Amino acid sequence: MKKVGVVLGGCGVQDGSEIHEAVSVLLALARKGAQAVCLAPAGPQARVMNHAAGAPVEESRDMLVESARIARGDIFTLADAKVGELDAIVIPGGFGAALNLSNFANVGADMEIHADLQPFLSAAYRAGKPICALCIAPPILAKLMQQEGVKGAKLTIGSDAGTAAAMEALGQTHVAASATEAVVDPDHKLVTGPAYMLAQNVAELYEGIDKAIDELLRL
Repeated sequence: MKKVGVVLGGCGVQDGSEIHEAVSVLLALARKGAQAVCLAPAGPQARVMNHAAGAPVEESRDMLVESARIARGDIFTLADAKVGELDAIVIPGGFGAALNLSNFANVGADMEIHADLQPFLSAAYRAGKPICALCIAPPILAKLMQQEGVKGAKLTIGSDAGTAAAMEALGQTHVAASATEAVVDPDHKLVTGPAYMLAQNVAELYEGIDKAIDELLRL
């Protein structure tokens, strides 16, 4: 059975991992006979949002603790994760990918990857493990490729011009895609999909994520 690390960065679209996307990833993996291993960094989120009001609140929440809500408690700290025990990696979207797992939302192409996630992804890439990023998470792969000295890796954010430009500023190639498509870069074993950057409902979302997970496991 293939083991796939699912990297979470909180719980909730506005301040953590997008719940529909994360659950769709877990469902797609289970339906294809793969075991999901949920991972998250420990430490405070960049912000905490009241999702009912759509406004920030003065609270501090821990990424690992919040991610454990999605994982139903079965979660491991990213700092302790062993790449050699995994066959592939998936990073769902949600603003946690751009606020907690990286600082892309604040600085764009000048972004940095979270201090626990960067060496984990670097080790996975160098070991030839396929990596998938969804929704707003693909800039993390664009930055990773830049750090690994790669130019022209094929990635998608869907069709958002600003985010695509930032990824290209990192030296990579943006490929436009619809909500139900996945972009595969077989040379670098990368899979990306727009997810809720374009999906209009959870059914369309799942169709695209299911396709991305198919491609990931094929690699």
